Amino acid sequence: MAGQITEIKLQARNRKRVNVYLDGEYGFSLGLLVAAPLSRGDTLSDEEIEELLLQDSIQTAFDRTLKFLAYRPRSSAEVKRYLREKGVAARVSERVLDRLRSASLLDDLAFAQYWVENRESFRPRGRRLLRQELRAKGIGQGLIDEVLTDVEEGRSAYQAAVQRAARYARLDDEAFREKMYGFLRRRGFDYEVVRETIARLLLQRNGEGTARG
Repeated sequence: MAGQITEIKLQARNRKRVNVYLDGEYGFSLGLLVAAPLSRGDTLSDEEIEELLLQDSIQTAFDRTLKFLAYRPRSSAEVKRYLREKGVAARVSERVLDRLRSASLLDDLAFAQYWVENRESFRPRGRRLLRQELRAKGIGQGLIDEVLTDVEEGRSAYQAAVQRAARYARLDDEAFREKMYGFLRRRGFDYEVVRETIARLLLQRNGEGTARG
């Protein structure tokens, strides 16, 4: 495919890509960013063309991944899985991951911290369930231990229970205890934390005159 560039023509249907013609015939297409250094009259070897096509694949995958990251932060494993599902070659995927890390757009520690903080704010849960979720996202054990160190299960369990308590407001104490126990255990809280949280809520219910048993 080696030859001299005789024309670089913007694509009619995709204004972000160009067609490159070698010796008067269509050769290949590139994104504008990768094609920017090229000029009419340049001579390209097979190796140079191969490198240009590789860089184009990396740029295309990188741009697509930026859209994937726009919804929320992602772990390295999530991004790798996403690229694999899109059919991106392994060597291209690794280059994209390296580029994202260099740009501080991919950081597993920051992702794990975000995940825990988000859960704490909107759907509190215990360390056991948080650990399972982070493992499923491909986070390593060391980082999981680090981000879970400061999780206060008692506070998280109480916050989760208060959010759910309104649903059980009309239940008597025994039914309230049973429902809340199941809810908090499903959220991954340990037995002792669950027991203390329910006892605290029952005291508040009774103190406010809302107990029905």
